[in-house]
Amino acid sequence: MTRASCAGDAKLWRMSSDTQKFRIGSVQYLNAVPLTRGIESELIFATPARLAELLRQDELDAALVSITEVLLNDRYDILDGIAIASLGEVYSVILAHKKPLAEATDIFCDNASLTSVNLLKVLLAEKNLFPKFVPLENYAMAQEKDFVLLIGDRAIDFQRAPHGHEIFDLGFAWTEMTNLPFVYAVWALRRGIENKELRRELKEAKHFGMETLDYIIGSREEYDEDFRRDYFEWNIHYHLASDEKRGIATFCELLRKHNLGPVFEPSFVL
Repeated sequence: MTRASCAGDAKLWRMSSDTQKFRIGSVQYLNAVPLTRGIESELIFATPARLAELLRQDELDAALVSITEVLLNDRYDILDGIAIASLGEVYSVILAHKKPLAEATDIFCDNASLTSVNLLKVLLAEKNLFPKFVPLENYAMAQEKDFVLLIGDRAIDFQRAPHGHEIFDLGFAWTEMTNLPFVYAVWALRRGIENKELRRELKEAKHFGMETLDYIIGSREEYDEDFRRDYFEWNIHYHLASDEKRGIATFCELLRKHNLGPVFEPSFVL
């Protein structure tokens, strides 16, 4: 065993043992992998919607949740510096449509989604379009729908399989409209508990994930390596800086404009 691998194993063990006292939730989507490097065995995995429920019930201390959950509920802090975001095409948040957007009356949506529904509502409202959003019965029905909103690995799977839809990429549409990144998910921290150590562990996990991104790209089994490299290096990024915060602020303004609130100002903590 090499010195580097020994050091990596020691780091993994220390991070896992330190996080056992905290209850941390995450999604199982490919895009979350670099943010949970080294703490995977300690995580509670669920959909974004379920993670939000667990946070509201105080059954988690932190969770990687949709930005909408934080903006619509004044009970969380956002861990600064970390996000799942895109500038342009995101590939994993899409509206697949067989007819023109202007003809949309019902849009079937992934029940796991929170932010994507609100983002699509904003994007369409800015075009003076106000369709109804209907839960998608199951993913097998997606191919049959004229309008279907998909997120995460399901969106990737849909596009990589044969289909007869056009793709409206929400990340691309947002950046085209605002010239800003869009933030899909953040680490939401439950208020009222001492979480300095938790914040440190989550920042270390992200740092470890970025340090070993080449390893993640080469070793994961989802899809093929060329796709994973394009996805991680082109479609998404993991920093939460001034441009991303401007994107969040613009999203807040548009949620309020289209009566999708009440919307609370985000609180960032280091």
